[in-house]
This record gives sequence, structure tokens and C-alpha cells, in this order.
Amino acid sequence: FRDLLFAFGWRDVRLRYRQTFLGVSWVVLQPLLGAAIFAIVFGLIAKMPSQGLPYIIISYSGLLGWTLFSTCLTRASICLVASAELIRKVYFPRLLLPLGILPCVLLDFAVGGAVMAAFMVYYRIMPGFGLLLLPVATIVLLGIGLGLGIIAASLAVRYRDIQYIVPLFVQLMMYASPVGYSAAAVPAAIKPYYDLNPLVAPIEVMRWSLIGAGNVNLTGLAYSAAVAGGCMIVGLMVFRATERKFADVI
Repeated sequence: FRDLLFAFGWRDVRLRYRQTFLGVSWVVLQPLLGAAIFAIVFGLIAKMPSQGLPYIIISYSGLLGWTLFSTCLTRASICLVASAELIRKVYFPRLLLPLGILPCVLLDFAVGGAVMAAFMVYYRIMPGFGLLLLPVATIVLLGIGLGLGIIAASLAVRYRDIQYIVPLFVQLMMYASPVGYSAAAVPAAIKPYYDLNPLVAPIEVMRWSLIGAGNVNLTGLAYSAAVAGGCMIVGLMVFRATERKFADVI
């Protein structure tokens, strides 16, 4: 079903940018505005450490990874309900719907990465061998986001309030993750509990691989990778257990 998977992916890309005033510029403006706000709040007001780097690039590098996770989770969680008419009328492997959001998510990530590259050129930041860890952090964040998204999508078919719970969860997790600040600023007393958040390590590794700021915790990255694998396995199990009833209850 590769052709159908590509068709779903291309459909999402066209729907995302069709009849929009800003078009692809919105993919750039949204994290830029968020990075500017974080730079003001955490950099100018809270005086968070930036390791000698402009704070906007600290916050933007964190938002790059966070946006990848949050977009994947949010779009996957509503994909079944949004395609209710198609599910009721046509049979096809339903798993193609959450998988079909990946091309659009990766396109947004590539556009954000191009802006990050422009920042690095402007501030004369040269990445090192740590850039090799960038694909690892990207895959881990995608795995967590897609796994949780598949679980949420499966449950949202029967329980429609999931579509309200997911945005709240995403908003709360953003402040519990090193997005607008580095994990080095977290007090040592709560650091062990803070590191239980599986998003901490991949976001920090992504920031470090790009601009050299933050800490690299390979143990934490391995823990996050295990959580990503667990989310995918549980997501597929929940999906398979509920898939037969989708057309009846959606």
C-alpha cells in the first residue's frame, strides 16, 4: 500500500498549505515568534544561562525538536476522526492514516531546519561531529510523538474528549521540557525527576548537536529511545485491538 501511503502524505501537504495567506511562511513564523518570546522571558527577564550564545538561538534550537514532537502527536491524534467519512465508506489499512502524517511533519521540520541553518551561519556557529547525533534525536522524538499519537487516535474514535486532552498535555509538557531553556538550569534537587521526562534527552542532544550548548546524556537518550519503542509497540497493540470497530463507532 505504498502508493496509498504516499497519496495520504501528499494530501496532507496540499491541505496544509492550500488557501492559506502565509503558506509555508507560517511554518517559519510560528517557531520564530515562540523563540522570540522565550528569549524575552527566559533570557532577558529570568536571566537563564546561555553559555555565551544569543538566547534566541538557544530557544529556537529547543523549539525545533519540540515542534517535531508536538506536531507529530497532534496531527496523528486527530487523523482518524478527521477521515471518518473515508473510514466508513472504503476499506484500507487504517494504520496508513497516522503514518500518512509523517511527510508533512518532516517537511515542516526540514523548513525549520533551514531557518536553524541560517541562524548558525549568521552567528558563525560551526557544528562538529556531534551533528551525527541529530538523526538519532530526530527519530526518538518522532517515535515518541507517533506512538502517543496512534494511541490517542485509537481512543479518540470512541472518546472524543481526547481531542481536547492532547492539546492540554502538549502545552503542559512544553514547560516540563528544555524548550525555552537548557536542562542545565534545572535545580539539582529535582533533576532526577525532571530527567524522567523522555523528551528531555533528545531535545538537549538536538540542541547540543547543532550549536554545542546544553549537555549530552547518552544514558538519557537510550532511555528515551526505549520509551519511543515502547510507545510504538503499545500504540500498535491498542490500534490493532480497536481497529475492527472504527467504522462502527466513528
